[in-house]
Amino acid sequence: MKICRSSVFFCVLGWAAIALPLRAGLIPLPNSSFESPSVVFVDTNIESWQKGPTPPWYVEEGGFLWSQLSGIFKNAAPGKADHLVNCDRDQAIWLFAVPEVSLFQDHGSMDWNDPEPSGAFSARFAVGKSYSLAVAVNGGGGGMKPGVTLLASLYFRDALSNRVTVASTTITNSIEAFPNRTHLTDFLVHTPVVKSTDPWASMHIGFQLLSTVDVELQGGYWDIDNVRLNEREAPVLSNVSVDRAQVSFSIRSDAGSLVEILATPDIGAPRTSWVAVATLTNTSGSIDFIDPVRTERQRFYQARRLD
Repeated sequence: MKICRSSVFFCVLGWAAIALPLRAGLIPLPNSSFESPSVVFVDTNIESWQKGPTPPWYVEEGGFLWSQLSGIFKNAAPGKADHLVNCDRDQAIWLFAVPEVSLFQDHGSMDWNDPEPSGAFSARFAVGKSYSLAVAVNGGGGGMKPGVTLLASLYFRDALSNRVTVASTTITNSIEAFPNRTHLTDFLVHTPVVKSTDPWASMHIGFQLLSTVDVELQGGYWDIDNVRLNEREAPVLSNVSVDRAQVSFSIRSDAGSLVEILATPDIGAPRTSWVAVATLTNTSGSIDFIDPVRTERQRFYQARRLD
């Protein structure tokens, strides 16, 4: 969208001419808080989640089965030394810091009791929307060493059913990240806004938790709980006004979202060279932005979410 006033041109990008209602919300995930099956103490079965296959290098001996490297446990009672104070409801899972231990869920995944995929989780990557995965994690269990890593990712399956990562976050065990064994910390995975040309556009969404520890650091376990997936609209620019002194416009986005305004005089410039001119918290769902006109003959704007 290009607005002309006198001899100064201002170009506002980012769906400036679109006037659609904004929607964002939590996408329901089967057994997202690991409350099924209900356990008295522990259970290695996890409803709705598929475990990664036993790798060829892993030798099941001495009672250490691959299937036992992840499972559900009941949170300790309040007042106990190992009580997770912010556990969602009554249960969480453990996942051992051994290479390739994983849990995942998508439209075609199967838990231990499924003869075929249930298709219970059927959400797709929708064009014009972005996605945010949140996972509550605590590291350090069982003498876990500093530097042990866990990967949380969003993916889609290609034509050969391979899991292809769209976005991921690496969680690294350290005393700074996990100062105690009683509090879970949220870690986030953000996708960019889905474009119609993206290979994952309209494909089923999948999410995975994968132990990426090096062999020399393996040992210990992660506590994990409360997996959440949010679908979000991209910011929309509207109500553009330009005069000799300044340009102003409104940004519509989900209420409470953190939005960064970027600008450049050259539309052909790489995205990495766009300059951040403001960071705004859109508390109500719509917020105004004013940028003084300086020496540039034209300026292009876009808005992106930071949360």
